[in-house]
Parts: sequence; structure tokens; C-alpha cells
Amino acid sequence: MEPIYLDHAATTPLADEAREAMLPFLGAAWGNPSSVHRRGVAAREAVDRARAQVARAVGADPRRVVFTSGGTEANNLGVLGAARGARGDGAVWVGPTEHACVRAAAAALEREGLRVTRGALRVDGELDLDALDRALVPETRVVALMLVSNELGTIHPVSCVAALLRARGSRAHLHVDAVQALGKLPLSLEELGADTLALSAHKVGGPQGVGALVLARELELEPLLHGGGQEGGLRSGTENVAGIVGFGAAAERAAREQEDALRRLGELRTQLLAGLEPIEGVHPLVIGDPTRQQPGILALRVEGAPAEVWLHHLDARGVVVGAGSACQANKRELSPTFAAAGLDEQQARQVLRLSTAASTTPQEVERALATIDEVARELSRL
Repeated sequence: MEPIYLDHAATTPLADEAREAMLPFLGAAWGNPSSVHRRGVAAREAVDRARAQVARAVGADPRRVVFTSGGTEANNLGVLGAARGARGDGAVWVGPTEHACVRAAAAALEREGLRVTRGALRVDGELDLDALDRALVPETRVVALMLVSNELGTIHPVSCVAALLRARGSRAHLHVDAVQALGKLPLSLEELGADTLALSAHKVGGPQGVGALVLARELELEPLLHGGGQEGGLRSGTENVAGIVGFGAAAERAAREQEDALRRLGELRTQLLAGLEPIEGVHPLVIGDPTRQQPGILALRVEGAPAEVWLHHLDARGVVVGAGSACQANKRELSPTFAAAGLDEQQARQVLRLSTAASTTPQEVERALATIDEVARELSRL
């Protein structure tokens, strides 16, 4: 029997559309997009088609899509590029549940002498906008806030933050990590009010190792890589043509099917919540407004054994889940996200993450629930 995969927030299987789009550029259609001969021009046209597909998925200008090696590089370029592009003294604010790559970028800026403030959640789990308001100073260069928490599924009020910055007359650059939003939520760069938006291909059925930073307009960003000036001078290096083409196809598919995916994810979430209710020792962990959750991500706090033990017991029975962020779990470190959410050290080690896709079936969810119940009973006996 095929394993039940409930870790789509970590990575997704390659979509058929992406695979088919990529194949020619893994074979006979190879070429360097910077070359001016026929092969190079064909590769450039393919990259530009993909650029337009990604732009349409978020309502952006194709000229403002910068392809990167993934979400990590896109987030680094958005945060580091904006902060370093502004000269003089500076301050940076980062959200309380940011991905490790944003936190690490902020830490790098701190070592460079910038003042970094880390945001907080209120007691009800919502973003503390008053604390952000108090933290803003004229020198604030960057405000970085993820749209969807990759560990908890919480949707943060990015548009409210953008409105706050405008009301304060702040010149801060608003960077948004939208990696867990594309294809799962309505996504519009203009409506969010963000200056830059980070995306990742492998979260929406595209290949691993490709991402994009989308700019709202022409911006003064300091490149992380220097060289031949590809990607508008913001990301030098020969483009990964096959990967980019796959990303374009996956982004187009995700945008086209987003409404149906959102409905399906909501139905699966309802099924999961109902099925988990009678299972002893397993508690859904919903931080913030229950109506403002990305429905494909559901965190659970499990009793007794640490989440990693639960994960391996489930994996051995053919149910694949996550333990917090995949990046964080690999380091065996406690996530600052859980601390921001008010969990103590023991509770933070007891968080599993179930993440579904529109392709997940109700039958798979039922089997997964039965397996979770089985593991809960076994571990309680131990």
C-alpha cells in the first residue's frame, strides 16, 4: 500500500505539467539564455515565458520577477538586499514566526551593526501590531513578515502592516515570505502592499532548487551574487532553464486551480479536526484567529513522547508527517515560532505538522487518522 504523504508544506511531488514543460530543456533544447545564437534565444524565450507565468500568479509585472535558487535565496535577497541597499544607520524588524532563512538574514545584519527587533504575538496568538508600531523608527530599513507560518499555518495580516507603514510615513521596505501561500490562498502583490515577495517552486508542484523574488516596482536592492548581471543585475549566474520552466508551469497550474484547492483543503482540514477530536493525547494547535489559517497546514501537540518519536512510529506505518519546519527539524533545534506562540520547551518538542494538498483524498485522511489513533494508544501504553 502506498504511503500517505501529509508533509506537503515541506515539499510537494513534481506536477505532470511541470515535468512535461521541463523535459525538452533537459534534452535537445538545452542552451544558455545569455547566448545570442538560436539555442540561446530559445532558452531566453522559455525563461521569459516562465517569468510571465509566475508574474500572473501573483499579479505582478513580469519584468519584476527575479529567479533564484529557491525560497531561501529569495528571502535573503529581499531582506539583505533591501537593508544593504539603504545606506547609513539602520534598523530591521522581523516577524515572530519567520522561517530560519529570514531569521538568519536578520542575524547577519545585526552582526553588521544594524539594530534588529523581533516581533511578538499577542496572548490571543495574533500579531502584535502595537508592538510593531512602537518599534518603528525613522531608520527602519526593512520590515519582514511571512504571509503564512510554515509551522503553524497562521495567516499574518500583511496588508495591515503595509497600511501601518503608510500611515506612519515609513520608508521601510516590506518583504513578505509567501512560500506557503502560493496556490493555497488568493495572492496579489498589490493587495498585500508588499515591496518584495518570496516564492518557492517545490511548494507548488515545481522542481526543487528554484524560487523567485517578485518586486512591486524598480527597487534599489544590493545583489547577493555578482557576475554577468543576469536577472536584471540582481541575481548573476546562468539561469536554471529547466527548473525555471518547471516553476512557470507549476505556478500557472497553482493559480488556475487555487480556488478549487482552497475548497478541497478546507474540507480535508474539517475532516482532520473532526477525526482527531476523540483521539486521546493529540491536540490541534491553532494559534490566532481560527478563521485565518492556511487550511493545508495543521499543527498538533502530542502528549507523552516527543514529536520525533511519533513521527517515526507513523512513518513506519506508512503515514508521512512533519515535526515543525523541515529545516528546523533537521537541526534538532527548538523553533522560535513555538516560543513566540507561548509553548514551553517540553511542549515545543511535542509538535507534529500535518500538511495536505488538493490531491490528498478523504480516504487517505481516514487511514491517517486511524494510524494516529493506533500510535497514540501504543505510546500511551509505553
